[in-house]
Amino acid sequence: MNDFKEQIAAELVAVRNRSLAYTDTEDDLLVRQHSPLMSPLVWDLAHVGNYEELWVLREAGGITPLRPEMDDLYDAFKHPRKNRPSLPILGPDEARRYIEGVRGRALDVLDTIDLHGPDPLHRDGFVFGLVIQHEHQHDETMLATLQLSKEPGLVRDGVLPPGRATGDEEVFVPAGSFLMGTDVQPWAYDNERPAYRVHLPGYWIDRFPVGNDAYAAFVEDGGYDDPHWWAPEGWLWRQESHASAPLFWTREGGTWWRTRFGRPEPVPMEEPVQHVCWYEADAYARWAGRRLPTEAEWEKACGWDAATGRSRTYPWGDDGPRPDLANLGHRAARPAPLGAFPAGASPYGAEQMIGDVWEWTDSVFLPYPGFRSFPYREYSEVFFGKDYRVLRGGSWAADPAAVRTTFRNWDHPIRRQIFSGFRCARSASPEEV
Repeated sequence: MNDFKEQIAAELVAVRNRSLAYTDTEDDLLVRQHSPLMSPLVWDLAHVGNYEELWVLREAGGITPLRPEMDDLYDAFKHPRKNRPSLPILGPDEARRYIEGVRGRALDVLDTIDLHGPDPLHRDGFVFGLVIQHEHQHDETMLATLQLSKEPGLVRDGVLPPGRATGDEEVFVPAGSFLMGTDVQPWAYDNERPAYRVHLPGYWIDRFPVGNDAYAAFVEDGGYDDPHWWAPEGWLWRQESHASAPLFWTREGGTWWRTRFGRPEPVPMEEPVQHVCWYEADAYARWAGRRLPTEAEWEKACGWDAATGRSRTYPWGDDGPRPDLANLGHRAARPAPLGAFPAGASPYGAEQMIGDVWEWTDSVFLPYPGFRSFPYREYSEVFFGKDYRVLRGGSWAADPAAVRTTFRNWDHPIRRQIFSGFRCARSASPEEV
């Protein structure tokens, strides 16, 4: 096996170890549905194996289906999450045996496949990148489920670097065109392609994500009780949900508390706010006299290098994430303090754009000009439209293999259980330009 194949094999091992770690608990917790928003953990575990069987074994390897009867059970489009507990899905032990059998055969396919041939599914190991990223995304979903379970002691924590004083800093992005999307990232999804030229007027964007301290000021100023700050559909959501603060926040004795993986703790005011939906982010931005950045504004501020005329893979360059650059891969079970990664700044000086929290943008999820579905419509195409808002950047729970400057995430604007935050932007005045 050559070096590239060994690298892919190592990524497969790493992501599977992660999946098994998040499901290394009592069977009752794995089969229980902790929220109608989420699948039972054991469904996610078997689903990643079924997905790997479909794409690596069958599509890339031409192997006869191992368990064709499971395709329907683990089809995410046929069965909404709230209905999955009623399906005759595999139990924990059987799910582990199934995914282990799939993985052994997947490594056999990797050993024999031509990664330099004409088949776009094979070329540059795309099909393996597909399943690796897919499993990491489900691992992040598992973490969201574990947070909703409110069971303590199931998720490891870790140490993060200290932050630094931030204030209300913003950075300027001059007017001009940039290349949005990618034609060169081998594991990029279809919705990131093709690259195309976008012209933007000058604008300002926050140097850091909005922090808990700033968001608490919005809450304490009555932001949740004033319809003036909310879009009409956002105010309707606020009334129906009775939300009064970020998800998992409570107020006791003049102090804000949050429940994090089953344990209550004071809200650390120096961290980026997380577990807010798009409507909350939009309302805060209006209250602050700002707005959410468009998806294009976010991507240009994150990775465009005007000096070289190209987009960087990450804000700091093309080299992969290091501990001093970003908070990724469940290094700790929380965002890092604001200002913790000055070395990870973008060419324009924006910080913490990769990792910590997914960042809501103002944009709905739409295809780029020249978009073509690959390898299947249901990954991106069926979600295009006004029902979904785009998030960028990746959270502390996202793995480095599944984030980059051009990566696009999307969700309904009411979603709060995800590890989501935001930063604000504003258009530059003629005098500032």
